[in-house]
Amino acid sequence: MGGKRKKNDSDSDGEPEKQAAKDYEKKETKRQLLPSMIKNKEKRSEVHAKLKQEKKLEKRKKSKARDAAIKRALELGEEPPARQIPRTIENTRETDETVCMPDDEELFAGNDADEFSMILKRERTPKILITCCRFHSTRGPAFISELLDVIPNAHYYKRGTYDLKKIVEYANNKDFTSIIVVHTNRREPDALLMMNLPTGPTAHFKLSNLVLRKDIKNHGNPTSHEPELILNNFTTRLGHRVGRLMQSLFPQEPNFRGRRVVTFHNQRDFIFFRHHRYIFETKETKQIESKGKKTKDAKEQKVSQEKVIARLQECGPRFTLKLISLQHGTFDTKGGEFEWVHKPEMDTSRRRFFL
Repeated sequence: MGGKRKKNDSDSDGEPEKQAAKDYEKKETKRQLLPSMIKNKEKRSEVHAKLKQEKKLEKRKKSKARDAAIKRALELGEEPPARQIPRTIENTRETDETVCMPDDEELFAGNDADEFSMILKRERTPKILITCCRFHSTRGPAFISELLDVIPNAHYYKRGTYDLKKIVEYANNKDFTSIIVVHTNRREPDALLMMNLPTGPTAHFKLSNLVLRKDIKNHGNPTSHEPELILNNFTTRLGHRVGRLMQSLFPQEPNFRGRRVVTFHNQRDFIFFRHHRYIFETKETKQIESKGKKTKDAKEQKVSQEKVIARLQECGPRFTLKLISLQHGTFDTKGGEFEWVHKPEMDTSRRRFFL
């Protein structure tokens, strides 16, 4: 006959432990309840505001503890704790074998023999031909006129009905060093083609976020002085080559009296173009120093200190470039060999960059 099973002592001891574990799990699930899991709108917003306030208080608490640790270390004459570096997409990028190192002798040897070496060694003066596509809009010529102000020794020629190969042949005969073609679509410039002459390479860029000088608030007017050039974050072999192509558009003897700066800043494979003027000014700051002990009758004295500050004024235009392809030689759609072409299947990760 089957009877009821008697409870052992071990079973009776294990039941409270199981119950405690279940209670702990319930508490954890309540704690991990996300606002997106709540269907009621008012309750969801209430929980969200509460979580946001808790995070804010925790962040403030950590900041105060960090400041107290630094202050304590300075008072004791010790080294303060190392400053925390935030994790960003840039400093967590995927490792790339083509990143240029400062002691890369092969890279420096290649620089001495590449297509841009004559201009960058000041053996040849840059001379730029700027043209447009066959059907251009009103903003196209306005953009080209501002490019003529940015790039010294640049000349504009109407495209007309000429093929690009004929224009390359004409530019070679007239001793031009580079060609820039501004392409427009739907009355808006949307692409740039940069060609180094006579042997290439040719870079095709997508152009976006164009802001002309007249649309920039408190803009300045550029002078005719030759500008200084800043190239940022072109770290890989491909980026180094694109940077040298852009560098070859400008003379290598900047006139510092003009205080003009042209910047190509690469961030996440987007090249941001900016054009500024700068000025140094001396600013007086007054600090109050009290003589004697801190009492009501203590005399206060104002001490003025001079501080040199730099101010910037944007001259325009402002735009963003994204490299689409880099081709050997001058522009050739049929038989041209490409050094690098961007394809959609290459975008496998947000932390993978090519420049």
